[in-house]
Amino acid sequence: MVPIGLNNMEQKKSKGTKVFAIAGAVNNAGIVEVPMGGITLGDIIFDIGGGIKNDKKFKAAQTGGPSGGCLTSEALNTPVDYDSLKEKGAIMGSGGLIIMDEDNCMVDVAKFFMEFVQDESCGKCVPCRIGTKRMLEILERITSGLGVEGGDIEKLIELGESIKKSALCGLGQTAPNPVLSTIKYFREEYEEHIRDHKCRAGVCNELFLSPCQNACPAGGVNVPGYLALVSEGRVLDAYNLIRRENPFPAVCGRVCTHPCESKCQRAMLDESLAIADVKRYIADKVYEMNEPFRSIQYPPNGKKVAIIGAGPSGLTAGYYLAQTGYEVKIYESLDQPGGILRFGIPEYRLPKDMLQREIDVLKQSGVQINLNTEIGKDVMFEEMREENDAVYIATGTQFSNQIGIAGENLEGVYHGLDFLRDVNMGKEVEVGKKVAVIGGGSTAMDAARTAIRLGGAEEVHVLYRRLQTDMPADAREIEEGIEEGITLHTMVTPIAIEGHGSVESVKLIHLSQGNFDGSGRRRPVKEFGTEFIMDVDMVIPAVSQHSDLPFINKDEIEMTDWGGTFVVDATSGMTRLEGVFAGGDVVRGPDTAIWAIADGKKAAVSIDEYLGGQGELNKGEEIEIPQARDEDSPDEHMRFERRMMSPLERCENFKEVSKGYHKLNAMAEAMRCLRCDRR
Repeated sequence: MVPIGLNNMEQKKSKGTKVFAIAGAVNNAGIVEVPMGGITLGDIIFDIGGGIKNDKKFKAAQTGGPSGGCLTSEALNTPVDYDSLKEKGAIMGSGGLIIMDEDNCMVDVAKFFMEFVQDESCGKCVPCRIGTKRMLEILERITSGLGVEGGDIEKLIELGESIKKSALCGLGQTAPNPVLSTIKYFREEYEEHIRDHKCRAGVCNELFLSPCQNACPAGGVNVPGYLALVSEGRVLDAYNLIRRENPFPAVCGRVCTHPCESKCQRAMLDESLAIADVKRYIADKVYEMNEPFRSIQYPPNGKKVAIIGAGPSGLTAGYYLAQTGYEVKIYESLDQPGGILRFGIPEYRLPKDMLQREIDVLKQSGVQINLNTEIGKDVMFEEMREENDAVYIATGTQFSNQIGIAGENLEGVYHGLDFLRDVNMGKEVEVGKKVAVIGGGSTAMDAARTAIRLGGAEEVHVLYRRLQTDMPADAREIEEGIEEGITLHTMVTPIAIEGHGSVESVKLIHLSQGNFDGSGRRRPVKEFGTEFIMDVDMVIPAVSQHSDLPFINKDEIEMTDWGGTFVVDATSGMTRLEGVFAGGDVVRGPDTAIWAIADGKKAAVSIDEYLGGQGELNKGEEIEIPQARDEDSPDEHMRFERRMMSPLERCENFKEVSKGYHKLNAMAEAMRCLRCDRR
């Protein structure tokens, strides 16, 4: 047992100390004694408990055992005392503190506690004996994918409130607490289970094929299936299986943030599978074969769809709609298709010839792409609506956000997205000798690594306001950038860019970790008196992007206050304009390519349903999947390594950094799959 600062911490409401048993998804589980009211929930979890295992995201804490309630990240700054916890809808109880992360399904958690109550109930009163049994039956139905929309959640709330009032003992009166609190804070998860048959945590296995497949935003990609095909050398079948659900296997094999890998069950044995790298191998191998792509196309149905934006979301929607029989025209203001994939991602991560190969395959479905066509100038938006049965807006977020500090308009300030666009579109771009990049996402890392490759930069510094583990950029991007000579500065933020006409320096201030914010991370706080100057002659702010759609009357459509993004129906993706749908970054704000692809696919389903279809897209032929082999126990083996260019070699050019897998390593990596799809 570890007592923590008992004599030095203020105790405002409750006196004395409390012993907690910390368990669950925390690094330091065990018994701890803390002062009542003198320490916050977040302090216990992140300072004493050492934070969440495997750098996962904190989701909730259950206090008071099965009679308690869950507390979300909004409660991390709450002092741990009887009154404060009660105000948050939880109780102190016996001191049990269960920590949950993103891999915990809150519907399953509620079911677990309700099963406990059923086992412990004495059965003497009807509310506890019958009421909790009925609640458990509903929860079991929901986690099995048989929940009733517009009924089950309401019934749980009604039963829970009734049992709390009418049960005879403390166990029965508090039994509904975990269910009611999870509905209060995580109602969306209940709704997803019922409406979409989806468990975002990947726990309720009757709702999905495998955890990796369930985690893919594009939905339905049979990861164990294409890994099994690769292990047997059936690469073309693996490619066709992927393209049923995602028409960009080569792109996603290179730039996807691969959330599927975070759910890979192999990580519990040794290390998660390199799912994205195997996908990239499949696409590269098929394109090397140079065989014509074959697909089944539905006959024309006489209906027209216009799509604004030839980025990943617009191209995906156009592909599936054309395959399903629609006449599709995509309008793009630039002279080349691809959107952010073409102008926002450097060549060393995504070669443009590979992107073009995937777009060429998409065009075989019959999609017509009209380049150099600006909506509101070359084609009027109202005319487009009149001439088509539906419109999908997928323009992305094309403009860099200002960071709002003095000196941002000095010569030598080059915003990240503009910088990458100009380089990727072949414009001559000069970089300074000392470059500072502001931000921690993929755009920031891409800009920094591009600055190195352009030559002339002796130093490139990335300035980020949180810890390295908090950076949104993929961990491999960060590691590769550091290998190439980038200097990373964390817990700093710029307060001014200084110079006489052009950039001469950036004024920075150190940050410390303050209270927790709504995301569950500690909020950066300025440490006044720690200001310092960094001499630079070029600054690249890369903090975020926004959209601007002058062709739409803002009075006719609902938009968010931040970023100029559309507000759409959560289920269909339709805007307030009849027959006008929107998706991708223009709805989400700046996000990843895989989410744009997912939105394009979802839009195709919604548009088909809107125009009288069943929402069943033409995805091509079914592929036969090899049966899983029976193995007593798999041998431990870490990932097979990719072939990579050396840091010294890759800094001098824009050649692709990763050379991917050769055949034997790809097959061996695929064979590490545990076949979680086995039933």
